[in-house]
Amino acid sequence: MRPIEVVDRLGRWSSGRGPLYVLLAARLRQLIDDGELPSGVLLPPDRALAGALAVGRTTVVGAYDLLRAEGRIDRRQGSGTRVAGVPSDAADAPVDPIFLDSLEARDDDVLLAICAAPGDPPPQLAEAFAQIAPELSRISDDIGYYPYGHPALRTALAARYTSRGVRTSSEQILVTNGGQQALSLLAHALVSPGDQVLVEAPTYPGALEVFREQGAVLRGLPVGLEGLEGAVRERRPAVAYVIPTYQNPTGSVLSALARQRLAGAGVPVIEDEVPADLGFPGVPMPTPLAAYSESVISIGSLSKSIWGGLRIGWIRASTPLINRLARLRAVHDLGGNVPTQLAAVHLLPLLDGPDLHQTLKARHDHLHALLTQALPTWDIPTVTGGQCLWASLPYGDGTSFAQTALRHGLAILPGAGLDITGASDTHIRLHFRAPQPALTEAVHRLTKAWTAYHPPTTRPHPRPTIAI
Repeated sequence: MRPIEVVDRLGRWSSGRGPLYVLLAARLRQLIDDGELPSGVLLPPDRALAGALAVGRTTVVGAYDLLRAEGRIDRRQGSGTRVAGVPSDAADAPVDPIFLDSLEARDDDVLLAICAAPGDPPPQLAEAFAQIAPELSRISDDIGYYPYGHPALRTALAARYTSRGVRTSSEQILVTNGGQQALSLLAHALVSPGDQVLVEAPTYPGALEVFREQGAVLRGLPVGLEGLEGAVRERRPAVAYVIPTYQNPTGSVLSALARQRLAGAGVPVIEDEVPADLGFPGVPMPTPLAAYSESVISIGSLSKSIWGGLRIGWIRASTPLINRLARLRAVHDLGGNVPTQLAAVHLLPLLDGPDLHQTLKARHDHLHALLTQALPTWDIPTVTGGQCLWASLPYGDGTSFAQTALRHGLAILPGAGLDITGASDTHIRLHFRAPQPALTEAVHRLTKAWTAYHPPTTRPHPRPTIAI
């Protein structure tokens, strides 16, 4: 593609705050994700594009380096810079678990081991909607717009935080359409292009994409954000993002001492508590990170514990930040679904009931036992809660093995897309949210794929991933 053609597509890419290379990368990222720069397209050389844009070559190099780290472009000596492509044979295409691919029902026989969420709504969901019918019939003089969330649900969520040792008022709660919207609102409010954001490596890939959309420069730290204090001094990040309880994807749980350390690191910390309600029976729920500092921002959701179709999430933060987020939310979405929020009030007690936790434990044990027997050379640690197993392959890499697995009817999530440091290439994420017969069939297909797997001589570059 000629430089002038890329320039035409870029439009006004430099309007905004932040370093030019970050702004350029953000615009190129959008063009790639929207398909305007399709897979395999040859991008202009550094100097040619820099000349066409009237910027320094280092601006183009910096933008290309960011996009290469994300897996959106390939840069090879003698071959130039191309938008990351897929092989001509669709059967060999990399697994690309974007939202539509992993969240929509499929017509083929492929088992989806990507989306870690309940496969069916619990019977209590229908019961909750039946319970709120009289409440709806009594509503009058109420237009139904609640940018902060319905007061009944805000009050119930505040009471639940207080019962867990985090004193909370309803004014500190913002109800959102799921945890992903909560994270997106926070990124929009707290992150500007060029800002540094500290994340765990590996971590939830949906968070990586949210921060990238804001033009953030991501910096990876070990799980638990080890070394956060030093990184804060050196990097001066805008925010740090952590999953302290049943971390996605490793399932690890931070100690009380580590939580105190994070809360006092001198940077706004987003505490993702979405998996926190998924502990196994008899495992006490750790104290939230927010109990150690009022500066900690917590997000939660019912998608992993109740059902993904119940689009209920929330943010717990200081009242001034909640007010700011509510104004931002109102610009994009005047409010959430009121009947769903009223039903959620009746569903919150399920988070502490035994059924969810017993089911999770049984499915975890079933999947781990089958994997240990069928694939004894794999390293698969057990967990005490959550929804995933983080499996390390004895050889090869997760991205190419995911391609082999897909040819055997199983879609899995390779570790490369969850780790900005590149240290998780040999891992894959497997969830245990499916019923036991489906887990058994998944292991059967996984075993057949591993038998047929032949690692490539050169590792494929990971595609950008968004999975849940």
